[in-house]
Amino acid sequence: MNPEQVAEAVPVESLSAWITANVAEASGPVTVSHLSGGSSNLTFRVQDDANDWVLRRPPLGRLLATANDMGREFRVQQGLGRADDVPVPTTVAMCEDTDVIGVPFYLMRFVDGIVYSDADKVTHLDEAQQLAATNELIDVLAHLHNVDYEAVGLGDLGKPEGFLQRQIGRWKKQWEAAKQRDLPAIDEVARRLERSVPDETGSGVVHGDYSFNNTMWSREDPARMVAVLDWEMSTLGDPLTDLGMVAVYWDRAGEIMWRSRSPQPHRVGDGFPDSDHLIARYQATSGRSVRDIDVYKVLAVYKLACIVEGALARIRATRPDEDTTRTEATVQELAALALELADRSSVPTLKG
Repeated sequence: MNPEQVAEAVPVESLSAWITANVAEASGPVTVSHLSGGSSNLTFRVQDDANDWVLRRPPLGRLLATANDMGREFRVQQGLGRADDVPVPTTVAMCEDTDVIGVPFYLMRFVDGIVYSDADKVTHLDEAQQLAATNELIDVLAHLHNVDYEAVGLGDLGKPEGFLQRQIGRWKKQWEAAKQRDLPAIDEVARRLERSVPDETGSGVVHGDYSFNNTMWSREDPARMVAVLDWEMSTLGDPLTDLGMVAVYWDRAGEIMWRSRSPQPHRVGDGFPDSDHLIARYQATSGRSVRDIDVYKVLAVYKLACIVEGALARIRATRPDEDTTRTEATVQELAALALELADRSSVPTLKG
């Protein structure tokens, strides 16, 4: 993001005036710089003479009424700050006044650490640290799912009852709205998921996009997580939807999604375990049954296929001359993988 875009996204003078009036520890005028990261909302570093903050705001351009909810992100992190064993940045202030920078935004304290965004970011880990970081990733997820969300003020974050059934229905509708051609494998997977919804094993705060990419790690102790980031998709629901997505990203689905990018962090070194280890570790830490995890893994790959098909639809609508062969192939591979996982499942109703 160039300086002009930064100035458009975060007008410094009006932001500085708001901080002076609303943040007790403010100390002089601020400077603003763009930070990478964030799957849709924008992230900026804001500094004054004594403080180092991060500002989160929606993306530039037209916004959906229910999307990019800054108040939601702020409240989730504020609530989880009261919980044990879930590291989140400390929230500072929320601004709903769109006259300040044009959109709602919030400030949180800057956390200095490393995001393990790809294989290059984990080359400093030895094999013992690779295993330890993996265990930490899963343990923090288990701790998140065990948070008493009523006790930390997040009881109205979502409607956990019937969450998995609604997820399947939602993504089936997404597919029908976005699909560019008939894909029998996808339709078959949807049918199998609809008849395979397991009994609920409890509810919890669901991150919605949990991975190495959305966590930050200590520079001094590379197997210690210092923050979970990007809460824009969080809700209350079935915790195993998070675990299912982590597990399939760890395996073939991640390879399909990342094939034109630098390898995923866990693709280097012999210390990173397989996805079975992740699932077993989660069960041991959380105390939650993972008996029906195959359903959640199939749903995760199905969801990825729907997301990529949506991207394909947008490309064709806005850039009709662009070659979409690779994107089409990605959807087809994900659909085939979802059906393969269903066929191999230990859940009888998923098998056909």
